[in-house]
Amino acid sequence: MIISVRRLVVDDVELVTYLEAIAREAIVDQRGGAALLAEQPAVVSWADLVDDDQHPVWVGDIDSTPVGYLEAVRLGDTLRVQQVFVHHGARELGLGDALLAAAVEHARRTGCTTLEGSALPGDRLTKNLYERAGITARKIILSTRLAD
Repeated sequence: MIISVRRLVVDDVELVTYLEAIAREAIVDQRGGAALLAEQPAVVSWADLVDDDQHPVWVGDIDSTPVGYLEAVRLGDTLRVQQVFVHHGARELGLGDALLAAAVEHARRTGCTTLEGSALPGDRLTKNLYERAGITARKIILSTRLAD
């Protein structure tokens, strides 16, 4: 089994669109999931992100088959991970770590001084991914709905 990470190419667009739909469906019922989905709409055009260093995307492959992705956006000197997802059947193989390492390397190479990411409350897998890379919580936002 060969695990690799590379930048998004046009041929990946259909599959990454599909993977994003799976990722979004997986968080609908998680605590905070509905709010996150409302705040962060699905990517309109993955094709527009090919070769975009301000909004980079990496694809994670197992044996040349895309099974995960990481989308980031540069905000000043910060690279923020918008989404990171690895298909359920490809987890626990180090692909998430490899995707995050590619984002960290890109951030350093392009002069970013900070890398940020977020995880839903109770999403221990994503929290563990960030913590393995040395990314720790600096702020926790709590909220409640006051009206329907």
